[in-house]
Amino acid sequence: MSTSKQFAAVTGAGSGIGRAAAIALAASGFTVALIGRTDAPLHETKAAIDDAGGHAHIAAADVADEGSVDAAFAQIVREFGRLDVLFNNAGRNAGAVPLDEYALDFWNDVVATNLTGVFLCARAAWRIMKNQTPQGGRIINNGSISAHSPRPNTIAYTATKHAVSGITKSLALDGRPYRIACSQIDIGNAATSLTERMTRGVLQADGSVVPEARIDVSHVANAVTHIASLPLEANVLNMTIMATTMPFVGRG
Repeated sequence: MSTSKQFAAVTGAGSGIGRAAAIALAASGFTVALIGRTDAPLHETKAAIDDAGGHAHIAAADVADEGSVDAAFAQIVREFGRLDVLFNNAGRNAGAVPLDEYALDFWNDVVATNLTGVFLCARAAWRIMKNQTPQGGRIINNGSISAHSPRPNTIAYTATKHAVSGITKSLALDGRPYRIACSQIDIGNAATSLTERMTRGVLQADGSVVPEARIDVSHVANAVTHIASLPLEANVLNMTIMATTMPFVGRG
């Protein structure tokens, strides 16, 4: 496989930020592996890439399942021969739930997708990047504004996103001998179906319910593509991209 080509994988590529990032990466010249649990949305993303003249393959997987993840990345090796970028994007939202009402199953489901899934996909990509020639690659983790500051009653989501920051720093350190760079992009209110509720009002720290501004998801996709396109001697360790007027930088 020619090493002049660039190959990327995007988890959660069937919708929202993942779909937008996959389309943007393909438009910038990457051949993209589309990873997700459900075939139909992945085929929709692939069709959008194909229609624009890009190249994408589907590698269906549940990021919380070890065997499923390893099979998807084995498919990537067979079809691409190497992997240059992983956008570790897949995650699940978790609505506001008071701590005393938290069910253990709910906690475990959030942790499985938002934390274990990030670990499993990073590990699978790492194994490829460490052993390929030329050696190296880039892992971009999707964190969140919640990696820095919680919303009310979101202990599971907040804990997992804080933990993603630890994963990012560990990978950025441990990847140095193998030319593996790791970045984290923390996103505030990209306009997707998951954030539609924010236009109607969301709970704030002071107990009020206030609508929040959102940004077009293309700005996030372009930021991911910028990081992905950097040479491996340069890294954006952390990037926050957010709606300018959202309350993250103020007191609430």
